[in-house]
Amino acid sequence: MMNCKEATRMVSEGLDRDLALGEKLRLQLHLFICDYCRNFSKQGNFLRRAAQSANKRKSD
Repeated sequence: MMNCKEATRMVSEGLDRDLALGEKLRLQLHLFICDYCRNFSKQGNFLRRAAQSANKRKSD
């Protein structure tokens, strides 16, 4: 079982690269049972989308 430290690291890495299938499955299992890490993942995804949106508007 993945612990929270591993899960948050994997969430961060997943923002920068495609995770391997095994990594995705382990992470999804952890996120299913851990509210803290699930919220961390949602916040990371939100920040990523916001930064991409701001960068897109800046280049237009």
